[in-house]
Amino acid sequence: MIHKTAVVSEYAQIAADVEVGPYSVIGSKVKIGPKVKIATSCVIDGDTTIGAGCQIYSGVVIGSPPQDLKYKGEDTQVVIGENNIIREYTTINLGTVEKGVTTVGNNNLIMAYSHIAHDCIVGDNCVLANCATLAGHVTIEDKTVIGGLVAIHQFTRVGKFSIIGGCSKVVQDIPPFSTCDGHPARVYGLNLVGLRRAQVPSNVISDLKSAFKYLFFTGLSKTHAIEKLQSCINKSHEVNYLIDFLKSSSRGIARAVSTQETPA
Repeated sequence: MIHKTAVVSEYAQIAADVEVGPYSVIGSKVKIGPKVKIATSCVIDGDTTIGAGCQIYSGVVIGSPPQDLKYKGEDTQVVIGENNIIREYTTINLGTVEKGVTTVGNNNLIMAYSHIAHDCIVGDNCVLANCATLAGHVTIEDKTVIGGLVAIHQFTRVGKFSIIGGCSKVVQDIPPFSTCDGHPARVYGLNLVGLRRAQVPSNVISDLKSAFKYLFFTGLSKTHAIEKLQSCINKSHEVNYLIDFLKSSSRGIARAVSTQETPA
């Protein structure tokens, strides 16, 4: 299952059914689970673990040193879960000593030329479209969609079930369940399509609609909007999660578009 032109270290731990294509290089600390397919001219190096069932397309580089001037060759990791599709020329860097590991969860689609920098966390069931660019220490929560050519500032969090339109510039935290777009990215409203596709109950969607009104379309400050949420509407698990996300934000939350009318 390993092409004769591939260079695979004798110390790499590779399941018996792994496929390695022509001219790919696998380093000595790499661990690869069963049913992984690695295409042509990939480089997988460093202390990298890849879970079962991943498909890694041509030119992908995983486990290369972080693009961080403070990195001095410390032992750090990349840990990738199961059933991820990683398309052509994606790069995923090792962590730095600050956190030590770059993490990608399960069932993600990472499209061509995407970059996941040091110490990032990507959750489960996410889509990163072509040329999605994550700076260091970015957190992408579950079931998030990142549009093509989106650039995300370091230490930024992107909440679950959110969607960011192509070519956006993300410099502040993106609220869970939101639709965002722009330069810089702004909140346009609730990600209704994503919530309905995930079969989120209609009463929860109604709660989130009310929450988004208070947070983004009434002119209230974040503190006053949260107080209003806590006192005035039925607080489902999702609304409580949204409140906790807002309270814990260190970079601030992306604002709503200034021309947006209050949603119905």
